[in-house]
Amino acid sequence: MPRTAPPAALVLGAGGLIPFLGLSALVILGQSLFGVSPRPLLAAYGAVIASFLGGLRWGAAAASPAGRGADYAVAIVPSLVAWAALFAPAPWDLRALGALVLAWGLVDQDLPRRGLVPAWLGRLRLALSGVAGLALLAAGFLGSP
Repeated sequence: MPRTAPPAALVLGAGGLIPFLGLSALVILGQSLFGVSPRPLLAAYGAVIASFLGGLRWGAAAASPAGRGADYAVAIVPSLVAWAALFAPAPWDLRALGALVLAWGLVDQDLPRRGLVPAWLGRLRLALSGVAGLALLAAGFLGSP
């Protein structure tokens, strides 16, 4: 397995933070995006990304010769929690999504330890989940509902 992240993973991962940072800033500043409230856009994007994170674990389990049933079960948790968060009232929607994204960056650290994904992916996931989760939490705590 490669020791360093491929440039495409770094660029696309960083690019995926742009909606988190931009929409969170708009929520905190109380601004709209072309006349649309950024809060539901941020919540929807957070839920989609949370589901993507679960897909990462599902894919790692599927690629493993000894794919464990527990990995598949754990992989659906982010989608279920994110779906529920979309129904939570503001500000709890963004707070729940932020906590989920932050926590999932830590939960998935067992994947590189178990050799299911390269070590660089674990490090990249921590950085990306940290920024995304903190952006969601900032909007959930500092933005108006």
